[in-house]
Amino acid sequence: MAAANYHRSEDQFLCSICLDVFNDPVTIPCGHNFCKNCITEHWNTSDQYRCPMCKEAFTNRPKLRINTFISEMVGQFRDKAQQEASSSSSELQESKPVEVLCEACTGTKQKALKSCLDCLVSYCETHLEPHLTASRLKRHQLIDPVENLEDRMCTKHDKPLELFCKTDQTCVCTLCSILDHKTHKLVPLKEEYEEKKAELEETETEIQQMIQKRRLEIQEIKHSVDLSKDDADREMAEGVRVFTALKESVERGQAEFIDTIEKKLKTTEKQAEAFIKELEQEICELMKRSTEVQQLSRSEDHLHLIQRVQSVNSAPPTKDWTEVNVCQPLYEETVRKAVAQLEETLSEEMKKLIQVELKRVQQYAVDVTLDPDTAHLDLILSDDGKQVHHGDVTKNLPDNPERFSLCVCVLGKQSFSSGRFYFEVQVKGKTCWFLGVVRESINRKGEITASPEEGLWSICLRNGNKYTALDDPPVRLSLKCRPEKVGVFVDYEEGLVSFYDVDSAALMYCYTDCSFTEKLFPYFSPYLNKGGKNSAPLILTPVSVK
Repeated sequence: MAAANYHRSEDQFLCSICLDVFNDPVTIPCGHNFCKNCITEHWNTSDQYRCPMCKEAFTNRPKLRINTFISEMVGQFRDKAQQEASSSSSELQESKPVEVLCEACTGTKQKALKSCLDCLVSYCETHLEPHLTASRLKRHQLIDPVENLEDRMCTKHDKPLELFCKTDQTCVCTLCSILDHKTHKLVPLKEEYEEKKAELEETETEIQQMIQKRRLEIQEIKHSVDLSKDDADREMAEGVRVFTALKESVERGQAEFIDTIEKKLKTTEKQAEAFIKELEQEICELMKRSTEVQQLSRSEDHLHLIQRVQSVNSAPPTKDWTEVNVCQPLYEETVRKAVAQLEETLSEEMKKLIQVELKRVQQYAVDVTLDPDTAHLDLILSDDGKQVHHGDVTKNLPDNPERFSLCVCVLGKQSFSSGRFYFEVQVKGKTCWFLGVVRESINRKGEITASPEEGLWSICLRNGNKYTALDDPPVRLSLKCRPEKVGVFVDYEEGLVSFYDVDSAALMYCYTDCSFTEKLFPYFSPYLNKGGKNSAPLILTPVSVK
């Protein structure tokens, strides 16, 4: 692909397939970038067009387009890398040791051509001539020129170090091999050199593999951070939407409440105004009659008074006001209806959130099977390990350490000591059951107090209609409908155990701030048969995301 000299700060220029600097970087529809040849070869050898990073699948093979921005950035990076490499090369050249000079030259010393391990002297081309022509000197061992020839000689015997003692892991001369290392395993220095060189090459290969793994780990961590950011953005957007809806609902409810109160008050005021107007009219009529009575009573005409008194004494046409009153409206009922409407809106939003939440936790579904070695002797398991019910006959099986002796329950084969997992259990037709997770050290031979303190996080159904979370203290669950399938979700690191009514997408109960320090196992108890009333099995069902 491309040159591999780069710093950790330039990891963004790496292709996640070849783990090298981008060469012809292209972008695919999901937004991730790869070398053009890398992604082409990847899709040529795969039956699906899927992103190697986020695993998004594409129906048709995406058209690849060069990412000009990354291409320019990579170009700038390559120039920088070459400049650094050139600078490093210059520094290395400057730090090279001084070349070896001929020790036989008396005047200006010439560059040495060879060093003699017998003479312990380095010679230039001119002074090397005797070693190439004189028969006695031809037997001397010549090597490429080196400094400090004394370091290549045995300090004890003053002979060249030509052998390697594998027993003592040290370089020795021929005399050492005869006198001090006679029984040791010796090999020529060149042979040991080749072996050590091969070891170094293997070490270098391993180191490069470790580096590549760590680079890939960096990419995965970065990808996880990106996914977390996407999740955070999505959750934030959803939260803002929910709170905005609730805020609008509150404001709308408040406006409707105020409007209703004002309308009731106006109705009352209109009724009172009508009564007051009618009363004022009657008062006016009565005042006229009072004036007539007063005038007649002052009259001295005997005949006139007698003739008029009967008409004056008769009461004017008025209403009986003893039973008439202004109706006081019940404002409390208005408040209750407004709050009830707000509660209904909140309930609807909660249901939407739980539906989204359930879909997300279902992504962590695991395939759980029942472990017969843990099953109580009264329990009957299906051959596929997916169903369990209480039998009428106690089986004759070994009482192994894993088996529950008193508690009528069974565990899943799978254990979990990190991460998240989810499974679903059908409880349809049962009048009693227990579900949850337990820690590995749960008491298997005696009574179990169902509580987190004892290492059991569960919910149960008793007597056909009493749903309870076996917390400390136990919590009675008020469910809107009878669940037929229960989902169990665990987040080990977050210390979370949640139970869902799968069909209605409702949260039944959630344990929070749990402290998990051991392996966790799925826990199932179909409870007693009860004469056939509770004979239906607990069934582990495949998870289907709706």
